[in-house]
Amino acid sequence: MLELNCGTGEDAVALACRGVHVVATDASAAMVAATRAKADAAGVGQFVATRALTIEQAASADGPFDGVLSNFGGLNCVTDLGAAAHAIASVVRPGGRAVLCIMGPVVPWEWAWFLGHGQPGKAVRRLRRSVEWRGLEVRYPSVGRAVRAFAPDFTLHRRWGAGVALPPPYTEPWAARHTGLVGTLDRIDRRIEAWPGAAALADHYVLELVRR
Repeated sequence: MLELNCGTGEDAVALACRGVHVVATDASAAMVAATRAKADAAGVGQFVATRALTIEQAASADGPFDGVLSNFGGLNCVTDLGAAAHAIASVVRPGGRAVLCIMGPVVPWEWAWFLGHGQPGKAVRRLRRSVEWRGLEVRYPSVGRAVRAFAPDFTLHRRWGAGVALPPPYTEPWAARHTGLVGTLDRIDRRIEAWPGAAALADHYVLELVRR
């Protein structure tokens, strides 16, 4: 399978430990190097190939692949989601799966958190056309927009929310003081993650798509 925006290789190593052959790619050469080192240290280096590629360059990966993974917002950093979708489709064989984890625009937890901390600008930042973050231009496509971008080449199999009841990661200091409550919210999250509309209100939403 092809992994986009592999970061430090957590997912690539987890998949390799299950016998999956992964081509792990990232725009950052440092991230690619970290993934290479982590796979070798875990004893699964033979299952993981690494390449420095942006998501938009997915068409130049060594396909075809049985599946594609993009975790935790990599697709939020592309300028043209439709063009990225077509590039990804070009290296996935018919019937192959794409699992994409994307940051959504409507997050009630984020509104409550930043309004409660007197930061209204941050509360509504995801509703803007784009946001600059560490030199990157970040966009927050809705579930519907993301599905439409991939629709020419992929069929939606299912969608679910990641972080509907659970607070976003930047609330970790608060969460560390309220572990019991967070545990309860986690159980609620797992119960409601696939409910209609849940993905649209989550910190991240996940799309599982099938290549036409």
